[in-house]
Amino acid sequence: MRFTFTAEDERFRSEVRRFLSDELPADWTLGEDDDSRQEFTNYFQKKLAKKGWLVVAWPKEYGGQEWPVWRQMIFNEEMSYAGAPRANSSGVALAGSILIAHGAEEQKRRHLPAIANAEVQWCQLFSEPNAGSDLASLESNAVDQGDFFVLNGSKVWNTGAHLADWGILLARTNPDVPKHKGISYFLLDMHTPGVIVRPLDTMAGDARFCQVYFDNVRIPRDCLIGQQDQGWYLGASTLNTERSAISNAAGSKRMVEQLLAFAREADGGWARPTPIIRSSLAQLEIDVEVARMLSYRVAWMQSAGLPFSHEASVTKLYTYELAQRIARTGMTMLRLYGQVEGASKWAPLKGKVERVYLSTVASTIGGGTSEIQRNTIAGRGLGMGKAT
Repeated sequence: MRFTFTAEDERFRSEVRRFLSDELPADWTLGEDDDSRQEFTNYFQKKLAKKGWLVVAWPKEYGGQEWPVWRQMIFNEEMSYAGAPRANSSGVALAGSILIAHGAEEQKRRHLPAIANAEVQWCQLFSEPNAGSDLASLESNAVDQGDFFVLNGSKVWNTGAHLADWGILLARTNPDVPKHKGISYFLLDMHTPGVIVRPLDTMAGDARFCQVYFDNVRIPRDCLIGQQDQGWYLGASTLNTERSAISNAAGSKRMVEQLLAFAREADGGWARPTPIIRSSLAQLEIDVEVARMLSYRVAWMQSAGLPFSHEASVTKLYTYELAQRIARTGMTMLRLYGQVEGASKWAPLKGKVERVYLSTVASTIGGGTSEIQRNTIAGRGLGMGKAT
């Protein structure tokens, strides 16, 4: 089977590539010090917004171009392949998607243009210390007080929460019904009194994860998305969007290409790949194309208006486990040099392998563990019942 894009799509891809080549600094690497370069990241997002590229598939009335979903996927793919900074992916992919699908008109007009113009940053407030894979067991509660809800509890592993202006939030609003049926979906102003954000240091050397605490936080009723107590289903829709992105496949493709280029340059030297490494690199080249096709399938299903629940889980499971395989292969190939951090002159590939190796440890946990993805695939995709 041959996969092709239209001539117009390919022209857009070429235009994005030229823009990235011209605008990204020659020494730009997307690494653990992203937050220290936040000024450039914000500037870069503004330039993308000015070109109308951040949300090309959105309706024009909310700042988009009304282009096909394919075009948005092409943009995301090229951005990730180039390692370009993405300051507000939670706003574009998560908050924006849920607002377009389920937000009230007033909510759309308030928030979507600001996202499209890169004026605000968003974060995701779903996981909790005792509710990760079993998200429906969340304990943060929002008590209905008429015109507002009073929120108490905490969230954790919230990427970029320390920089965010708004967050998408799941909280329990009815403790007297089965756990999936008593959850509501909110938009939360992160500057509201009672919201406390504490960055968490990770083993990869950054502090982009956070824990967020809520102490009698008042959420206005007009920040409720959809119907009260119906948030679980909206949250599942958000997670499917998160799991279906092309970005992971594109980043993995670039990593494999960089390992191959390094191996060719080092042929005959200390990093000369063994037959086993050569075989592993060849297999990884095949694997990244599989990941790319899985992402393309989900994008096609989105464009056709088809549900893509277990297909998104397949894509998430495969691409994130692939990222770990690539990192392990890179560390094996580079041997002890693979452990050297990017600031050192002895670090191959500016320390990228070391960063990826550490950061991908969490990749099969965040956004739903691999075990959860396999359960979803088995139940919704293969029709298998739960084990008894």
